Amino acid sequence: MGLEGKKFLAELIGTFTLIFFGAGAILTQSATQMVGMTGIAVAHGLAILVMIYAFGHISGGHFNPAVTFGALVVRRISFGGAISYWIAQLVGASLAAWALKCAWHGPTEAHLGVPTVAAGVSPLLAMVLEGLMAFLLVIVIFGSAVDPRASKGFAGLAIGLTLVGNILVGGALTGASFNPARAFGPALISGYWQDQWLYWAGPMLGGAIAALLYDRFLMERA
Repeated sequence: MGLEGKKFLAELIGTFTLIFFGAGAILTQSATQMVGMTGIAVAHGLAILVMIYAFGHISGGHFNPAVTFGALVVRRISFGGAISYWIAQLVGASLAAWALKCAWHGPTEAHLGVPTVAAGVSPLLAMVLEGLMAFLLVIVIFGSAVDPRASKGFAGLAIGLTLVGNILVGGALTGASFNPARAFGPALISGYWQDQWLYWAGPMLGGAIAALLYDRFLMERA
């Protein structure tokens, strides 16, 4: 298998794991009330942590179309490479949601973990919050994994903990997806598309702003 094929497979498996762990924890909480928001946050963080250590050296460990979009905006990935990553991420997310559907014998009350906006939170505010969480994620990715000055070996931990923090703060407000693939896969398999647009618009914009900010102002120039 060529390098591009390896990158595609790494992004597919990594995104699959994120949705399988994360949405799976949501379904367990919905069914048993034994996981809680902390458990859901930790499940997402662990998925990213282990997959970055498993595949970061192959694909960079994006596992999120917003991260890939940020990399594209600052020309750290080609347009063709970004398209390949996006396809892999969406396929991986959809396969994970399908696996969860099979495990739970069909769509669930939680719609297979589709993120939802809380009552009292406007769609505009939800989009801004999703964008802010993606912004923070991409800033941490650039600071811990992209910047050559970063300490080696800690990127997976830093990025995983960023997911935990984001979900602890934003989970009760927007579902804290900050990842279009995380929203898309469960929505596709469950058929529940409520507010899907904001889970794309917010993270893609937030990821792009973070990448531009770090690349232009914080990255050391030769």
